[in-house]
Amino acid sequence: MSIRDLIREALHSLESNKGRSLLTILGIVIGIASVIAMTSLIGGIQNGLINSLGLNAARMIQIYSSENLTDSDIEKLRKTIPQIEQIGIIDNAYTDYQKGDTTYNVSTEGMDISVLKIKGYDEPLCGRSYTEAEAKTGARVAMISRNGAEQLFGQNMEDALGKTIKVSSGEVRIVGVVDNGAESLGLLSLIMPRATIAALFTESYSVFPSVTALAREGADIDELCDTIKTKIQEFKGLSGDDESGDVMVSSMKSAIDAMNSFMGSFSLIMGAVAGISLLVGGIGIMNMMLTNVTERIREIGIRRALGASRRDITAQFLAESSALCITGGILGVVIGYLLAWALTLFAANSGILSELGASGGIAPSFSITTVLLAFAVSVGIGVIFGFYPARRAAKLDPVECLRYQ
Repeated sequence: MSIRDLIREALHSLESNKGRSLLTILGIVIGIASVIAMTSLIGGIQNGLINSLGLNAARMIQIYSSENLTDSDIEKLRKTIPQIEQIGIIDNAYTDYQKGDTTYNVSTEGMDISVLKIKGYDEPLCGRSYTEAEAKTGARVAMISRNGAEQLFGQNMEDALGKTIKVSSGEVRIVGVVDNGAESLGLLSLIMPRATIAALFTESYSVFPSVTALAREGADIDELCDTIKTKIQEFKGLSGDDESGDVMVSSMKSAIDAMNSFMGSFSLIMGAVAGISLLVGGIGIMNMMLTNVTERIREIGIRRALGASRRDITAQFLAESSALCITGGILGVVIGYLLAWALTLFAANSGILSELGASGGIAPSFSITTVLLAFAVSVGIGVIFGFYPARRAAKLDPVECLRYQ
């Protein structure tokens, strides 16, 4: 029997039992759709979290020292450690902002232009970043976080441009809107020049400096962290055993690796759940094929009498079970694709992403490898679970089959 004849016979068998075929492949459809939807959703959330950290998150290093680091110390680190691509001080300060009856907690970060590039704020969502000249002169300009702009000025981010906000002892003008990760209601983030923070915050306000560095591509992050810590201790004359001279150097790489590991484990669990559905679907296919064999005993006898071999009978029933799973696989991929978009829209609108630490919307991350693997598994199920009924049909005695009523 040719392949063309096998395909035609398999499709004819499915068409003659549409209702039963649809119910039989339901487990396969649910399993494949679950795999596609959940892996795409998890991948989309993972990408959203990483994007919230910034493009340079994996290479970013945070440095804290009980002995505040000066611009001179930063210059020494830049010259003595070639693995550092960029490094700079971030001045952090906190204040309140009153608008109407609402009081907002304001987190301000003072950055030089080089640090803006490290954090990814040099290309705001709308508006512009402050210039080198503004940074040096301490111009009263700032960029506001996306969530802060939405809280103060509405969903249209451009409405925030040109507005002023009172910060400590003065006002700053909003020139841009940046994506600064997730923020809770009532918290605003402002990014402005370091010189501006120094001018705005008087002695009654505390300014907490920290240092951020960006490792060069391909650098060993863990080794670089140890090198930076050793150099700072040398510059400041600190001892590693002296608790009053603590130096802490950490990177986002470990956090990203932990997040990827968690998301991978979650994907594995969801895949196992979907696998159970595929197993149930395979058992349903075997049950249907055994029923088909019983119903078509006389047909099998006629085919054998006309010269069909056992191999032909086996191939015929395997083609039918495979056709069931291929159909279920195609439906599962389509439904999984649509379900993934529905789940990501729900996650974006329900606030789940903000709770996880991502900002903005997300898009499902479809993997061609996952789709092909899920489809291959569905075909494999058709072959595995259809083999026993096919062999049972092939081993029937042609004479007994012709006598069957």
